[in-house]
Amino acid sequence: MRIEDEIKQPVFHNEHQKAHINLAFTAGWMQLRQAAAFKPFGLTLPQFNILRILRGQHPLPATVALLIDRMLDKTSNASRIVDRLEEKKLVTRTVCPANRRAVDIRITKTGLDLLTQIEQAGVIYSDGISQLSEEEMRQLNALLDKIRTVE
Repeated sequence: MRIEDEIKQPVFHNEHQKAHINLAFTAGWMQLRQAAAFKPFGLTLPQFNILRILRGQHPLPATVALLIDRMLDKTSNASRIVDRLEEKKLVTRTVCPANRRAVDIRITKTGLDLLTQIEQAGVIYSDGISQLSEEEMRQLNALLDKIRTVE
């Protein structure tokens, strides 16, 4: 659906304003859809993000600082999210033997299995972006990367 119809604003000052609003609206739209998709698995989007980061590190541990650095939403409270994942037995936390002030965070087998289950259910690819062709996705990725190259 066109952004004009979604937000019931038929006119924009220019294409720049329209694109900015369209991008913000679409990001929020995708987040709502993803949140609904992860709910049956008992996860939030930031929890899923941390599990994916930990799987990428596996079998090596991660620190909270590493998680914050790699998270999609930099405003999320990584320590609190790890607490919730630990309560669900999806991650473990141990004191780092080399640095007693640091904490090693690892994904558990249960966490790995949950990620596999989510991926097999097709949750990740059930959003509107799957309607784009491979070439359109390359173009979209290039444009999004270009937006973030602010000097």
